[in-house]
Amino acid sequence: MKTIIILGDGMADEPIEALGNKTPLQAAHKPYIDLLAAKGKSGLLDTIPAGFKPGSEIANLSVLGYNVPLVFEGRGSLEAASMDVDIAPGEMAMRCNVICIEDGKIKNHSAGHISTEEAAELIHFLEKELGDDIASFYPGVSYRHLLKIKDGNKNLDCTAPHDVIGTPFEDVLIKATTPDAEETAKYLNGLILKSQELLKDHPINKKRIAEGKDPANSIWPWSPGYRPKMQTLQELYGIKSGSVISAVDLIMGIGKYAGLKLIHVEGATGLYDTNYEGKAQAAIDALKNDDFVYLHIEASDEAGHEGDYELKKKTIEYLDSRVVKTIYEATKDWAEPVTIAILPDHPTPCHLRTHTNKPVPFLIYRSNGEADDVQVYDEFESAKGDFGILVGHEFMDTLFNK
Repeated sequence: MKTIIILGDGMADEPIEALGNKTPLQAAHKPYIDLLAAKGKSGLLDTIPAGFKPGSEIANLSVLGYNVPLVFEGRGSLEAASMDVDIAPGEMAMRCNVICIEDGKIKNHSAGHISTEEAAELIHFLEKELGDDIASFYPGVSYRHLLKIKDGNKNLDCTAPHDVIGTPFEDVLIKATTPDAEETAKYLNGLILKSQELLKDHPINKKRIAEGKDPANSIWPWSPGYRPKMQTLQELYGIKSGSVISAVDLIMGIGKYAGLKLIHVEGATGLYDTNYEGKAQAAIDALKNDDFVYLHIEASDEAGHEGDYELKKKTIEYLDSRVVKTIYEATKDWAEPVTIAILPDHPTPCHLRTHTNKPVPFLIYRSNGEADDVQVYDEFESAKGDFGILVGHEFMDTLFNK
């Protein structure tokens, strides 16, 4: 059996008045996703364990069947694995966004979706100016970067910047949750303030402002943790060989710890302009040799964070016509049975512009399997499917008949 998970990050939403009180999934024209719903079985999946915020790191670990409270060690350490940055004993890794602050408030979490090339120049500049025996900066993709802290204490209350758009940044600076983390919190907040002084007059930002773009005028470290201890998917589910495809370091890092091969696709951006066709073909090629492929598409989540419901609907339609159609048509007549699962990791409602922890709709189509009565895929119809509501690892258990 060949198995592929197609994960449309943040696809799930809530009814939107401008869409006729439909969600983007309901409003989108997605004949191939609906076809697989009609040919397969559906349900809802609760991806966020109690006590955790609905971040993509938590949700994707959950989708892949991991016991999140047992294995989670912060987003930064997962992204470090994808970036080939080693996290040694005594070191703490953090996601480090470059963000835009305007009038003392967080305007956006992405510095206007700054290009990777521009952001890399800024991160190299900050490493030169602020890097020392304690702090090290590593460039990633677009606004997503890595900060490594020697002897850092992870007992911190850090706020993801996409959760607090429009909030005064001083209200959401890092706070220690234990007395022994006070020094780490103070040090990190100092880096934030120093970065603002250094970045405000940087030539990259002057050029962006002149072009009418948002400047990357602050760093924002969050999600601290140490090196995680994770079993591979072979150990958990007997998957002999597998691959992960994504434009996002977080997902590639999870895949690396899960024992999957990392497949990088040229033109994969994490936005609506990503190389959908390249990702689909890479998945088909990988599936010919591997038992399992995890194909992650970020675009819908970014549209949700922007609050752009029309763009979110378009990203779902692109997923259908440029990814799901291609993969289904290429694999439907294979001699070996193929399983295709489709789901988001969490909702990203456009009106909230951030993640929520509501269960997400999923479908599982097996080329040699049975169907339930669900005919279309969305947040409400999927709830009527034979799988009911699953929690965490139950999705992978069901997918692999464990």
